[in-house]
Amino acid sequence: MSELIILGYEERAVADKAFAEVQKLKDGHVVDLTGLAVVTVDEDGTTHVDTPKRSEEVALSATAGALWGMVFGMVILTPAMGVVGAAVGGLIGKLNQMGVDSKFRGKVQEILHPGSSAVVIMASKVTEDRFAAAMAPFGGTVLKTSLSEDNEKELAEQLAGPDAG
Repeated sequence: MSELIILGYEERAVADKAFAEVQKLKDGHVVDLTGLAVVTVDEDGTTHVDTPKRSEEVALSATAGALWGMVFGMVILTPAMGVVGAAVGGLIGKLNQMGVDSKFRGKVQEILHPGSSAVVIMASKVTEDRFAAAMAPFGGTVLKTSLSEDNEKELAEQLAGPDAG
């Protein structure tokens, strides 16, 4: 099971501090990361994504990397897509079945308004009490949803396409 956690902040400096704390929690085995980023929205609405430096990078398998990228894109960067291709539409449909629906994506967009930032975490394991205690000093808005291993596998298979295997 993977947890998708989005921590929203009004100030980039607070998001950066929370991002650094998540990396410490990774090193302390409080959270096993499969994806981590800070998303900032400029006053003009332009979205910027920063990930850990290469030396601190989260090790991702090809499947986990593809899954993280897809989930990240569908949840953060394209929540209000109009006309989409069949493959992307299928992925959105699959996410909707897993609780990452338009309502969840709408909440993400409320957090990511111009001038705000968010730490986006995808984790295979989270020690909830220790994670919450470590993140509490930063405040912010917390959104969370889970993806089961079966759901992750289905998404990865759908990402790979019908010719994979």
